[in-house]
Amino acid sequence: MAATATVAAPVEQGSQTWAYALILAAGGVALGVSGAPAPLYGMYQQAWHFSPLTTTFVFAVYAVAALVAVLVSGRISDVVGRKPVLLGACALMILGLVVFLFADNVAMLLVARALHGFAVGATVVAGAAALLDLRPTQGARSGQLSGVAFNIGMAVAILGSALLAQYAPYPLRTPYVVITLACLAIGAGVLALREPHTARIAGRIKISRPAVPSEIRSDFWFSALGVMAAWSVLGVLLSLYPALASAKTGIHNLVFGGAVVASTAIAGAGAQYFAGGIPARRAAIIGDIGMAIALLLTIPALNTHNWVLVLAAGFLLGTTFGLGFGGSLRHLSSVVPHHKRGETMSAYYLLAYSAMALPTVVAGWAATTWSLTAVFPWFVVAVALACLTAAGLGLRPRKA
Repeated sequence: MAATATVAAPVEQGSQTWAYALILAAGGVALGVSGAPAPLYGMYQQAWHFSPLTTTFVFAVYAVAALVAVLVSGRISDVVGRKPVLLGACALMILGLVVFLFADNVAMLLVARALHGFAVGATVVAGAAALLDLRPTQGARSGQLSGVAFNIGMAVAILGSALLAQYAPYPLRTPYVVITLACLAIGAGVLALREPHTARIAGRIKISRPAVPSEIRSDFWFSALGVMAAWSVLGVLLSLYPALASAKTGIHNLVFGGAVVASTAIAGAGAQYFAGGIPARRAAIIGDIGMAIALLLTIPALNTHNWVLVLAAGFLLGTTFGLGFGGSLRHLSSVVPHHKRGETMSAYYLLAYSAMALPTVVAGWAATTWSLTAVFPWFVVAVALACLTAAGLGLRPRKA
């Protein structure tokens, strides 16, 4: 299918002033969709008697589908516009939620997560490009606010899902109904949105290799290694850490598991918002080093079996995650050439989702072979080393 070059009429200054906030909200809701099932995995596991490895496969299917999305959605949004991609992603999110509503086996969970992975990946990439279209001179600020929106969306969805599953009727159904309503509201807003990408390029819509402009290659790899380390933490945090925290503290209320992840996400949002005055590269380096330290501190915190210390360790981890991820995203957003936004953000999130999927599956396999308690310290040390590697790259003198 070939696409011809089109040039839309320029958007009037001051029109649709809500468009920027809508795109941020769409990103938040998308990450909320990705995180909403996290507190429910334990219930699925008990009801259907599957192992931690199966849980990580369900999670990894989401990440793999997101990888496919970031390979194509940047290019598609450059050719046909951001709005069609965002609308399609919203429809897929709702379809995935419907599959969750009727799921009665692991295969349906895999289908639902695949749909959500593709939808969220497309939303993240097309949304990042749309924000740069709307405010091309505020790339760093857009990167900062995107990170805040992602974390807030995830925190609200995870904690809300846990509360509904614990106290509302139909615990494996009600959370998905509520988040479907949020997706419908976002979809209505996108329908009313004027296309922000007003100078689309000609080209064939196909899977293409994500592009990294040569002039920002060093900056790109610094940012990419930082997000890879951060999202490695995020993968196991969402899939396995709540169960480990509950096992160590003896608190098996779903709200506690949700609160562990939600407090981490809220801390991340706060760090990204209030660190706006710190230069992006410096914030990323501080965050990478801080994540390494915070990760190592989770081990003694869990071994105390004290829920306050477990929450505190998660909060510290979230704060440093926010600095690392937010600084990396702000740095890249401030240097990416405007004509390469879609493909560059595709490359960035391709590496991010790879880093989320692979360690998660390895940790799930190891937890099945040994135990989650035995595996977790080794995972923490490995990811801490990755964080320090990213920080070391950032500390190297920049080439002229």
